[in-house]
Amino acid sequence: RITKLLTHAKVAMSQVDFTLAKSDDVWARDTGPLFVRQPNGKLAIADFKFNGWGNKAPHQYDNRLPAAVAKAKKLPLLRMPGLVLEGGSIEMDGHGTAMLCKSSVLNRNRNPGVSQAQAEAELTKAFGVTHFIWLDGVKGEDITDAHIDGMARFYDERTLLTVAKSDFNRLYDGIHQQDYERLQTATNAAGKRYKLVTLPLTAKNVRGLDYQGSYLNYYVGNKVVLVPTYHDRNDQAALQIYRRLYPDRKVVGIDVTALYRYGGMLHCVTQQQPVD
Repeated sequence: RITKLLTHAKVAMSQVDFTLAKSDDVWARDTGPLFVRQPNGKLAIADFKFNGWGNKAPHQYDNRLPAAVAKAKKLPLLRMPGLVLEGGSIEMDGHGTAMLCKSSVLNRNRNPGVSQAQAEAELTKAFGVTHFIWLDGVKGEDITDAHIDGMARFYDERTLLTVAKSDFNRLYDGIHQQDYERLQTATNAAGKRYKLVTLPLTAKNVRGLDYQGSYLNYYVGNKVVLVPTYHDRNDQAALQIYRRLYPDRKVVGIDVTALYRYGGMLHCVTQQQPVD
C-alpha cells in the first residue's frame, strides 16, 4: 500500500527502502533509531531504553526498533543502558547544546534515582553535547510528561523557536511561566543568548478537540520542511514564517488533525537519518 501511494505521488522508489519490524505504536521520534557519528565519522545508532513513556503504554516491540534498524542497515549499535530517553524529549542545536524537560527525563517513571549530572554525563557520551538547557516541564499532563519538542525547538545555534509568552500556558495545563523565562535567558555553548522566534497557535481549538494546535512540531528534510496544519486561519501565517526561515527548502503543510487526536504531529512520527 505504501509503495502504491508513493509511486502514485511520483516518488522515485530508488530513494526509498523499508525496514520491517514489529512495533507497538506509530511515534517513531520516540522509539526509532537515534543516529550518531563515531569519532571516525561513521554512522552508528545510540540505543537508549524505551519504557512506554514511563510504563504508560505497551513497549516491548518499540524498545527493539533501534536494534532492528541497526541490524538491517549493518550499523553499530551503541547501547546506552544508563538512561531511558525518547527522541522527542531532547532537542540539540548541533553546536554542543541540548534542551530537555526534567518532567520527561528526570522522572521516577523513567529514570528513578538518576541525577541531573548523571543524565548529562550519559547525553555527553552519546551525543557529544556539553551544555544543557533544562525546563521543568509538566508531569502527568500528557503521556509524554511534556516533551521539549512541543515547547521549543532549535532553528540554529543562535535561534530558538517557541510560541508567544501569552500562549505558552496553552501548550500544557500547569506549565510554569518560569520555563518561558528560561528560554528568554538561555545561552548556547559559547555563552551567547538565543534569539526567540515565535509561532502562533491555531486561532481556534482543533476540530474534535478542546485545545489549540501548535506549529512547533515540524520536520526538516534535505529539500523540504513539513509543517503541521489544521484547517485553521493561522496555518498560512505559520507557513509564511517557515518559508522565511528556510528559503532554500520547499515548505509543505500537512493536515494533522486526525493524527493530533492521538497526541502527536509530524515531528512525532518521523526520525531523521543523516547521510552516511
